[in-house]
Amino acid sequence: MLDPISSIIAATETNSFSTIFETFKKGGVFMVPLAVTSVAGVMAMLYKFLSLTSNRVIPSSLAQRFYQLNGDSTVDQIEAARKECQNGASVLARLGAIAFKNQHRSGIQATQLVESAAREEVMRLHSGISVLDTVITIAPLLGLIGTASGLVTIFEGLGNNSDHLTIAQGIAEALTTTIFGLAIAVPCVIAHGYFVRRIEMLTARLESILADLISAFERPNPNA
Repeated sequence: MLDPISSIIAATETNSFSTIFETFKKGGVFMVPLAVTSVAGVMAMLYKFLSLTSNRVIPSSLAQRFYQLNGDSTVDQIEAARKECQNGASVLARLGAIAFKNQHRSGIQATQLVESAAREEVMRLHSGISVLDTVITIAPLLGLIGTASGLVTIFEGLGNNSDHLTIAQGIAEALTTTIFGLAIAVPCVIAHGYFVRRIEMLTARLESILADLISAFERPNPNA
């Protein structure tokens, strides 16, 4: 037998599911594509949160190793940085590996090769952003289509013998789809702005770190 608290929790969960089901039912058929759109938006946001973490882009330990090379670095420090780049576990590691591979070239040549690889890495950083762009565009449009459908239902219910039930259903469909469309789009707009800004900041930091690394290769090292 359930205790009173468990009974209240179970009743609350049941009421919540019933409310969600009734809301979807009021929204009509357009709630299905809206639900799919919301899932796509949530998945895209989770993917970007995970892919733009510091460990995947600019690990602090590797960045620190690169900064140390600008001073009086030893052969051991250079080899430690080179080995950490070989695992390719982050964007900085992959670009650093290219810089180490071409460290005996001139600064201009090494910079061009690193920049070429960096463009591809930046494209990877933007992966998933297009999904958010699509959701931001489609969700409000689906809401507007649902609104138009609801208005058609309302007008069909009008007449000499007005069907108040049909009118009420049309109003519910019109309002529900609009609300859901906007509710899906707004968080995606906020997330889109955040991710784009973070990519810009990470890209600028990558450029700075790699430029310093290439400059370090050009300077004579008395400890080498």
